[in-house]
Amino acid sequence: MSKKYIKITRITILIIALLIAAGLVFPTWTPRIQGEHSVSKLEQIQINGTGHEVMIRGADRRNPVVIFVHGGPGCSEIPYVRKYQDLLEQNFTIVHYDQRGSGKSYHFGEDYSNLSTDLLVDDLLALTDYVKQEFGQERVLLIGHSFGTYIGIKAAAKSPERFTVYIGIGQMGDLGISERDSWNYSMEQATRAGNTKDVARLEELRAPIEAGGQLTPRDLVRKYGGAARLIDDNRDYYTGFLLNPEYNLLDVIRYLKGVSLSQDILLAEGAKNYITSVVDEVDIPVYFVMGQYDYMTSVHAAQQYFAALEAPVKEFVIFEKSAHYPQFEEKERFAQWLNQLEF
Repeated sequence: MSKKYIKITRITILIIALLIAAGLVFPTWTPRIQGEHSVSKLEQIQINGTGHEVMIRGADRRNPVVIFVHGGPGCSEIPYVRKYQDLLEQNFTIVHYDQRGSGKSYHFGEDYSNLSTDLLVDDLLALTDYVKQEFGQERVLLIGHSFGTYIGIKAAAKSPERFTVYIGIGQMGDLGISERDSWNYSMEQATRAGNTKDVARLEELRAPIEAGGQLTPRDLVRKYGGAARLIDDNRDYYTGFLLNPEYNLLDVIRYLKGVSLSQDILLAEGAKNYITSVVDEVDIPVYFVMGQYDYMTSVHAAQQYFAALEAPVKEFVIFEKSAHYPQFEEKERFAQWLNQLEF
């Protein structure tokens, strides 16, 4: 091996090491919004004894506040969500936060043995108080997405006075019903496509899914369009991690650690205690927003929950072109719908 080759190899390794080191400590921020009363900040705040990463963006800080509760569990939307909320930022102050133990709110060495949806609800209520004080704003719309609806609707039921309305996007319902719907859809699509391996895989899972002890494989639900139709949510994460300034490489590691931690604990809780038996009444207006092709949290299960749920005002909204992400897949229609909402 020539000395020249060895030198080039060493230089290459050094450059790669320096790039990785830079990526781990690279400062993070969220781009500025122009305007005298605008707000655009990404910061770590202390909530209930631990740091929470919060991103707040809006054209006018005097606008009503929208707090989004991400799903997963553990799947922060901060890395990529800006591309889908530009229209919302014109008329609302949009708040995203990484839940305890998720994303940039995951802290190495911290004890998460007490992680539960009750604890995450308390964190959300404390965050709401912080935001209301920060902006002097009493109009707060609470929006949960996917597993975030489990946390969000519990928060709305526990402390309705803090919120103006509750909106569940991809609202969870009876998990057994939802998973049977997911299995039936995936099996129908796999059979129609002639994918015998997928059919065999699903057939092996038929009994545990029908018994309520197993989730339909999410890769298959996604493969057959039951997760997203008009966007590529996985690619959004990849490009967000690589190109957007809200996350650096260390944050990506935190994100992956947080997903593993949160899903192991919180999915087990959700499977043991269906949200339908946890919350049966909410004392503020409730809106369920569902994509017609959502088989991550099925429309059928959400409709049954909606029918049984008591609230002073209820509305069930279906976005006909979307699956699990109607707020992103049909962002113009979603912004229009939210803008016309009376609250």
